[in-house]
Amino acid sequence: MSDSAPVGAVYDATSIKILGGIEAVRKRPAMYIGDTGPRGFHHLVFEVVDNSVDEALAGHCKNISVRIHEDGVCSVTDDGRGIPVDMHKEAKKSALEVVLTTLHAGGKFDHASYKVSGGLHGVGVSAVNALSEWLEVEVHRDGHAYHQRYERGAAKSPVVERGVTSRHGTRVIFKPDPTIFPERNFSYDILAGRIRELSYLNPGVKFQIHDDRTSRADTFHSEKGLADFIGFLQTGKAPLHPDVVTMEGESDNVQVSIAFQFNDGYAENIFSFVNTIHTHEGGTHLVGFRTALTKAANLYAKRAGILKENQEPPSGDDYREGLAAVVSARVPDPQFEGQTKTKLGNREVQGIVEGLVYERISSYFEEHPATARAITSKAFQAAQAREAARKARELVRKGALRGTALPSKLADCASRDPEETEVFIVEGESAGGSAKQGRDPRVQAILPLRGKILNVEKVQLARMLGHSEIQIIIAALGAGVGVDEFDVTKLRYGRVVIMTDADVDGSHIRTLLLTFFFRHMRPLIEQGHVFIAQPPLYRVRRKRKDEYILSDREMDQALVSLGLDGTSILALEGADYKALPSDLVTRLLERLGRLEEISRHLKRKGLTLEALLAARAQDGRFPQFLVRDAGEPRFLYTDEELQAFAKALERSRGQPLEIFEGEDWERARDAAAGIDLLALREGEAFEKALRDLKGLGFSPEALFPAILAEGATPPPAPYRIQYEKETMDIAALAELLPAIRKIGQKGMEIQRYKGLGEMNAEQLWETTMDPSKRTMLKIQLDDAAEAERLFSILMGQEVEPRRAFIEQHALEVRNLDV
Repeated sequence: MSDSAPVGAVYDATSIKILGGIEAVRKRPAMYIGDTGPRGFHHLVFEVVDNSVDEALAGHCKNISVRIHEDGVCSVTDDGRGIPVDMHKEAKKSALEVVLTTLHAGGKFDHASYKVSGGLHGVGVSAVNALSEWLEVEVHRDGHAYHQRYERGAAKSPVVERGVTSRHGTRVIFKPDPTIFPERNFSYDILAGRIRELSYLNPGVKFQIHDDRTSRADTFHSEKGLADFIGFLQTGKAPLHPDVVTMEGESDNVQVSIAFQFNDGYAENIFSFVNTIHTHEGGTHLVGFRTALTKAANLYAKRAGILKENQEPPSGDDYREGLAAVVSARVPDPQFEGQTKTKLGNREVQGIVEGLVYERISSYFEEHPATARAITSKAFQAAQAREAARKARELVRKGALRGTALPSKLADCASRDPEETEVFIVEGESAGGSAKQGRDPRVQAILPLRGKILNVEKVQLARMLGHSEIQIIIAALGAGVGVDEFDVTKLRYGRVVIMTDADVDGSHIRTLLLTFFFRHMRPLIEQGHVFIAQPPLYRVRRKRKDEYILSDREMDQALVSLGLDGTSILALEGADYKALPSDLVTRLLERLGRLEEISRHLKRKGLTLEALLAARAQDGRFPQFLVRDAGEPRFLYTDEELQAFAKALERSRGQPLEIFEGEDWERARDAAAGIDLLALREGEAFEKALRDLKGLGFSPEALFPAILAEGATPPPAPYRIQYEKETMDIAALAELLPAIRKIGQKGMEIQRYKGLGEMNAEQLWETTMDPSKRTMLKIQLDDAAEAERLFSILMGQEVEPRRAFIEQHALEVRNLDV
């Protein structure tokens, strides 16, 4: 499908139209990004990425890069035209500042600049700016590089020119505001899932993602577009026909691209998009596709004699059994439900898609009779299976699933309010017995399972409904089963908690249950009702004190806690050591832990805390930049200093100088013509940590050992640790936290739990079921395409994709049960 966007159109300050302000964004952020939880948090990145994708849709961008930095910072870089920086006549300020600070301002309202776009409301990047603690934007445009900084939506500096550049594009780096987002941890998998989708929807554009925290990275680049997307969705499945059916067309400026392929499975798997935005709830374009597919298939079945006279034709659901499809529409003026764009409402699009698809599929079936016969025959088999499932449901309804009868295994709770109740699906009778004894019977129900449930990925609905353990689960939850009958509003418990052993069998049971919920009770997952209990992996005992440990991070905290038990920390005052108060020690160690995190960030840039502290200016400022020029590092403190340094270097070299932001612009560079620039945002966090230490009575100089002249006598240690009958001298504060952890390891006994049955009722309540102490993992469907693919690989019929997956990820195993 050709993109008829006006590539040669002028894109400057006159393209930017102003419709309003951004004052309300910080007061009611959910109106603009959906919510302030993890979904809204990641939506910030998607809004910035969508701006770069709009440049790609307009034909001006071929590379888009997302980078997750340390300390809750993310950046998005593209090689588009660069946001205009010239003065906006109406606003009397640069177009860049208009775009970043004015709601409903952008180039998306003028079809001369963008024919179609995802950022249709013009609130995207301005809302991101308003909801960020700080945001910086770099523009490479017309041979010059520009920079501007914002804090909580307001410009903190003018647009500053940073020398010449041979590149073009925009880089936005931002830190979401901690006062708005309670959870601020970027998920690589969520971001990578969306970027992977965009690569299929924008063939020819290279997308990259890199995580500085883990060094994890991926590149997504598709040449076949939606056909490649179908190949991804069909991983682990056996196709019913060898070719992926693709079709494209345009009517009334609405462009439609569709790809689909059937497999021998039972699940319908359709993804719909409008202007590259994933419409999770579908809309008129999806209705048009489904209607046309059913009409065209029934017409072919009649003409081919498969559908007899007076015979009831298969339903739309029958024709979509085993279907993997992607429906993508590009609409100039789409109407969505809200800024998060989950459902398309344009009525005219339904007719356009339906007419196009009906014509193209009808022609395709005539030209490919073998494929058409395979698809329609499968639909007739699905119709027969649907009838068998209907009869099975009737039998089930007349049995345990009908009326007030509940499974005898279920230990129900007293409350009938789903808002406060939860049911634990427990592995095994033994653990079920402990859970029943340890629970809160008012709001907690226990459902023990015997053995493993059926793998529903490999069986049809009728056989699944005959499985006793699945019948018990359906009866206990009380909301029905299947696409047509499951009603989440009838759910008897607000939380469905899977509680299994921390071993291979427990993981398998969890996977089987999640497969069942994903395939036949998906709203249960989509609306956040499913949780995984997190029983402890270890019990740590020292000095008759037990600690239950869930993770390495908790183990680290436990080591500090155990190391402080019975331990005194003393500071040298005059000639004597005096013990520090315990509350002061606690706060001190928290600050030192934060400094360790900053130290890890700096090490990735080849720096140390000592080096950054030594570079601190006399007025207390930390450097903002590290410049590497011909291998010689140099710290710079302001934009003005950077400009002066660059101009002086230009004069000495006698040629224009280009500044390379080394960690993001991954391009070949001529070292003689440029310098490498590294932004040191850790200085701000370091300065805050030092203020906190000073507030506790500790100076920055106390962090590291004093540098002594050669032959000088070392002074007495400023700190000392006393534990049991031993003492340990500490030369500097930076050595204190590692020393406490080392003490915590002494005399430690570690027990690894493999089964819930190893814990008595009191331990199970205390560690896993008590709402005031427990940790639970909430199951969310953030990447439906990846979830579909993994369920098919791990639970489907095909062996080779599963073997390849295991071989690929074998080295990532952390808890191998052998």
